Amino acid sequence: MNVILRQSLVFCVVFLLSGCYEQARDCERFVQGTFVSEVSIDNIVYKSKFKRYDNLQIETFKNMTDSATVRWINPCEYILNTINPKSKSAEKPIHIKILTTSEDSYTFEYNFVGEFLKQTGTATKIE
Repeated sequence: MNVILRQSLVFCVVFLLSGCYEQARDCERFVQGTFVSEVSIDNIVYKSKFKRYDNLQIETFKNMTDSATVRWINPCEYILNTINPKSKSAEKPIHIKILTTSEDSYTFEYNFVGEFLKQTGTATKIE
């Protein structure tokens, strides 16, 4: 077998095996608890603190507290619906998908349901 063919075969095997790799996520650890969230939009970091109890999330952002229902789609995805929306944008449900997890935090992406623009952020479990 010539060298080029052997190198091509090794490359293909490595490529195929790496394509099957999916990072493990332990989303169940983040269903309940107290979290601090950070999202960067246009180079501005926004922080909020929230408590989640299975199907209820209470969040404080800029000294304002709001509540939302949580509907779990699967262990790593859920939909937030503001309970008492005070604006049109707050009426829109938000889809959140946990992308990766670590011991005490997770990285997520989110978007308004039906919209394509997605943002990412991190949430750290503090309690």
